[in-house]
Amino acid sequence: MIKVFIDGQAGTTGLRIKDRLQKRDDIELLVIDNDKRKDNHEIKKFINESDVTFLCLPDSAAVEAAALLDINNKRTKIIDASTAHRTNPLWAYGFPELSDTFRKKIETNQLIANPGCYASGFNAIVYPLVSHQIISDSYPLTCFAVSGYSGGGNKAIAQYEDCERNTELDSPRQYALTQNHKHLKEMTAVSKISRVPVFSPMICDYKCGMVVSIPLFSDLMNKKYSVEEIRNILAAHYSGSEIVKVRPVGYTENMIGANNFEGRDDMEIEVNGNSDRMVITCRFDNLGKGASGAAIQCMNLSLGMDEKKSLVLGE
Repeated sequence: MIKVFIDGQAGTTGLRIKDRLQKRDDIELLVIDNDKRKDNHEIKKFINESDVTFLCLPDSAAVEAAALLDINNKRTKIIDASTAHRTNPLWAYGFPELSDTFRKKIETNQLIANPGCYASGFNAIVYPLVSHQIISDSYPLTCFAVSGYSGGGNKAIAQYEDCERNTELDSPRQYALTQNHKHLKEMTAVSKISRVPVFSPMICDYKCGMVVSIPLFSDLMNKKYSVEEIRNILAAHYSGSEIVKVRPVGYTENMIGANNFEGRDDMEIEVNGNSDRMVITCRFDNLGKGASGAAIQCMNLSLGMDEKKSLVLGE
């Protein structure tokens, strides 16, 4: 029986991980008493008794909790869902589909950083564009993204689901106006780009789902590619994956909805446009492949299991 401890199981990601693992017959969930949830002595005991610990905490608390792992403990896997360790080279970055190198490190490393939701969509698109030299690492990238309000955590969920809420919440709201969103560091580092992108995320009045979009100008690429050529390069990059799917050109005729992947753990990429301008989109559930689904996938890989166990995948 695999012993799992979730530090911070009351948050959106922690709750989803807990719900998934409660349904498995190979997992024993270690549950800390409510009055000791912030007792570092007790937390340390649970971490070091576990085979896997998920950290579903704010950044500073995740750093503090990770430090509670005994120096001689080479068994317990730590999977951190916070932003704290995503660009730390000592930690594996939990997006195995990006390359065999990422996958191998997840399988063998004791410390795993779970990707951010927006960053997952951005890196799913930009990492192969750079690694296959479609664009240079200094390409002036912009990223537009929309997310359901669950991405803001319990506070945002309560705000949006309040029957007396502000009417402004009825419409999409753009944020990160200072261009200092916490995912930018991760997006830049993982995709190995030298120019920080312009990033314009929006939170919208639906609960779950996300679309991340990257527009491209053909004349700014390393050479001129057609929509079909870009699509085929991305399809080859993710060939064989049942989780990241590259759709054929023309797959969506008119509109790409942001909430269609709610409850799923896969993601899909589309390339649309023309010979001069194109937009590459990545659609997924911000709480699925963007959070808890990715965390479960990383746990499965780190324990040598089928990576798809407990994941919900569409066609």
